[in-house]
Amino acid sequence: MSLRIYNTLSGKVEEFVPIDPPKVLIYTCGVTVYDDSHVGHGRSLIVFDVFRRFLEHLGYKVKFVRNFTDVDDKIINRAKQECTDFMTVADRYIARYYIDMENIRVRPADVEPRVTEHIKEIIEVIQKLIDKGYAYVVEGDVYFSVKKFKDYGKLSKRDVEELIAGARIEPSEKKRDPLDFALWKASKAGEPAWDSPWGKGRPGWHTECVAMVFKHLGETIDIHGGGLDLVFPHHENEIAQAEAITGKPFARYWMHNGLVTVGGQKMSKSLGNYVTLREVYTKYHPDVLRLLVLFTHYRSPLDFSWEKMEETLKAYERLKGAIEDYELLKKLKVVEESEGGTHPLYDHVKDFEEKFYASLSDDFNTPEALAHVFGLVTELNKVKNKAFSEGKITKSELEAYEFASKSLLNTMKKIFGLLEDLYPECKVERVVEKELEAGKVYDEKLIEILIEARNIARKEKVFKIADYIRDKLKELGIILEDTPAGTKWKVKREGG
Repeated sequence: MSLRIYNTLSGKVEEFVPIDPPKVLIYTCGVTVYDDSHVGHGRSLIVFDVFRRFLEHLGYKVKFVRNFTDVDDKIINRAKQECTDFMTVADRYIARYYIDMENIRVRPADVEPRVTEHIKEIIEVIQKLIDKGYAYVVEGDVYFSVKKFKDYGKLSKRDVEELIAGARIEPSEKKRDPLDFALWKASKAGEPAWDSPWGKGRPGWHTECVAMVFKHLGETIDIHGGGLDLVFPHHENEIAQAEAITGKPFARYWMHNGLVTVGGQKMSKSLGNYVTLREVYTKYHPDVLRLLVLFTHYRSPLDFSWEKMEETLKAYERLKGAIEDYELLKKLKVVEESEGGTHPLYDHVKDFEEKFYASLSDDFNTPEALAHVFGLVTELNKVKNKAFSEGKITKSELEAYEFASKSLLNTMKKIFGLLEDLYPECKVERVVEKELEAGKVYDEKLIEILIEARNIARKEKVFKIADYIRDKLKELGIILEDTPAGTKWKVKREGG
């Protein structure tokens, strides 16, 4: 099953083909640390956290980088208000950010660079742009000349001449054209500054990400992501700088999540209509926020309200209850039954897993994937309600319910980061060792289902069936290894 994602650059849903599979290089723009993160930030963080998990499930080796902007006008102004230095403000809100991320179950990026740790690399990027004639120095400031980069506007689909006609130069600015943007800002009294070939100053916002991508990921990456509000001018300006230097695509795919709104208006600190992540997760289980985000397609706007949080809470409790009620079913009278074939729940699990992953493979359609989740919840509830009404359950029904509920739980933990505190002994991921063999494609989910069936057979001491599954997989080139941590599988190499 191929993965297809919407590429903002082309304006189309495209098949995802990494530069150097199975490696995938991803960069997303992080937060400017002058205040607590709000739900708008949280949406982007959750979307890319889940997308990263899905890529890893598909077998990709993801290197994920997300930065901190720790020097900026807003941070400097906050420091002045508090009569402290900018680094104290930045350090405080980075620490609070990590607490928020832990609470909403967003995993740390592989690399989380700070702007102030990359001044050398930023200066090098700016110098290269000057040397190539794309940037110019005016009294200690450095600007990028937009007209020099012929592809400017290709990400946002904006016409440069129209943009310049609508732009204005503020009296304090020294740039040649209205659309030119600052790469380096000459220092002002009382502000942080670093030495540079153009005098003391600090980086412009649009340059920092280019320098950090170059250092930690390379000149061309697979995916660059962020919120829709970053398409113009931030990401447009990143493309202009990076491609002016290298002459190569900066990112092959650009992914942007829709904005979070309140009453149809963008949630933002400047408008004062924001809700902090801290306020949300102190009122609701963090899974409720994750579920709220995943109920909306990542590219669509998400209108936040406490009423929607209440609706999502009910859905969350239904999902959680379907899994937890297995413990209640075990307490019912368990009766034997005559041979009746395989219980339908096994087929529902197979159908769920196929459709769930197909939905995620189709431009990361999480609301459709959740529809299949709750379809399986409905089937579980049918078995549960029947058993509760009769006061008994057959052995095959109980086994099927256990299999289905654990399959659902593992999927929710592994892909969506939900229910991670439910049955912590239930592994989030199987111990799987994947090796690629040219010319062969393996259905990993089917292999995992067969391994699960074999494990059930071994548990019930039906070794003839367990051995049959192992041997048939071996004939197909799949080698199983039983370990205390679970069953690993790998593809047998030719001649091995």
